[in-house]
Amino acid sequence: MDLLEYGIPFIFPQQPGNVVRGIPTGHSAPPLNKEIISKQDYVWPYAKGHARGQSVLPLYYTVPQAIDLDKQLYEMLALIDALRVGRVREKNLALVMLKQRILL
Repeated sequence: MDLLEYGIPFIFPQQPGNVVRGIPTGHSAPPLNKEIISKQDYVWPYAKGHARGQSVLPLYYTVPQAIDLDKQLYEMLALIDALRVGRVREKNLALVMLKQRILL
C-alpha cells in the first residue's frame, strides 16, 4: 500500500494532456465517479472509447483492451490513475477504495 500511496505518482508520473476520445479513468471512472462530480474528465486515449476528456497515458499500452475483459481490473487501474493525476480528495478516496479491494 505504501508503494501505491507514495511511489506510483513518482514511478509513473502523468500530466493530463489534450482533450481526446477514450475510456474514462481516475475520478471519471467507476467507482470514483459515484463519489466525485467534476466537469473535468480524464480518459485513456482509445479510438473505440465513448467519452471525451483530457488524455492520461495508461500504465501499459494494452490497458484499454484488457479492461474490456475484466471489470475489477478496470476499477483498480482507474483508482491507481487517481493516485497519479488526482487532487488530494480524489487520492484519499482512491486509497480507501484500493485498500478495501486489496486487503480483502
